Amino acid sequence: MKTAIENEKPKKTLLKLEDGSVFEGTSFGYEKSVAGELCFYTAMTGYPESLTDPSYRGQILVPTYPMIGNYGVPSDEYDANGVSRFFESDKIQCQALIIQNYSEQYSHWDSDRSLSAWLKQHKVPALCDIDTRALTQKLRDKGAMLGKIIFDDADVEMSDPNKRNLVAEVSATEVRTYGNGSKKVLMIDCGMKNNILRCLLRFDVQVKRVPWDYDFRGEEYDGLFVSNGPGDPAQCKATIEHLSWAIAQDKPIMGICLGNQLLALAAGAKTYKLKYGHRGHNVPVKEVGTHHCLITSQNHGFAIDDATLPADWRPLYVNLNDGTNEGIQHATKPFFSTQFHPEASSGPVDSMELFQRFVNYMNVKA
Repeated sequence: MKTAIENEKPKKTLLKLEDGSVFEGTSFGYEKSVAGELCFYTAMTGYPESLTDPSYRGQILVPTYPMIGNYGVPSDEYDANGVSRFFESDKIQCQALIIQNYSEQYSHWDSDRSLSAWLKQHKVPALCDIDTRALTQKLRDKGAMLGKIIFDDADVEMSDPNKRNLVAEVSATEVRTYGNGSKKVLMIDCGMKNNILRCLLRFDVQVKRVPWDYDFRGEEYDGLFVSNGPGDPAQCKATIEHLSWAIAQDKPIMGICLGNQLLALAAGAKTYKLKYGHRGHNVPVKEVGTHHCLITSQNHGFAIDDATLPADWRPLYVNLNDGTNEGIQHATKPFFSTQFHPEASSGPVDSMELFQRFVNYMNVKA
């Protein structure tokens, strides 16, 4: 059992919402005033993975599980491909963290430091001692809300992150290649989670990771992969243009999360903003036309309008909680995408076989 040693007396700090609500909490992270969009997520575990997920860019994250920090944070280790072993990107991506109870004592086989120390290292604010049940109920009733954390009267303006091109903020800035397999996968990085890369590299593939606006129309590849990412998909006009060209070809395409929405927009469909989004683990989805159900991990604030899908596209999965779209596929070509996360770090892994489906499509095209 390890104990986080705090060098300073905890400071009381305010969380203000756009509807005028005010919550007082105790700081256990970096002390700076920030603004963003509040969202709640329902996972009971996996806060290191969630905090480093690029899809949370610009968000003030509110876990519904009441105790956070009890298993600390793992070390900054990298595998043979130069990919982090434990995190989904190279830094904490969200604006801030809001929790109910912070555990200063932590214990886990891979724990290297406390959550508080890690947040301070990455200069990310965090508040505890806030009634996250009441806060979550407010977000469910009123929908996604803007908010801000104020330290020492250093006020900041409310800021809607969805008005920015968040994908440009988290995407790779240069081309990089991983693995040396026989099949070449071109990865459009819109804010890729590292576990997507880990999952693909289990197969006989080589992954070429390119920035979100990279013009790949002259590239040689066996399969095209469109990653997850944050914000409004309509901001990614260059990606949509390039995908419009790709779906006129025949090479396999797979997308995840934002990749699902971008593929739909490229096909001519429309997307819309959800009331409060889907964020968390253990979300049930069903394959359309079958009784096949999956338990999934999700993190998105936008969804596809199924009614706008062109005639040669159809829904692939549906959310069993609210009936929203969870994936699409082409009627005749090897193109498909999911709104949920098959790589699901930190779980569940029910839908991991979808990576095999993508690889099988590439093998058939060969």
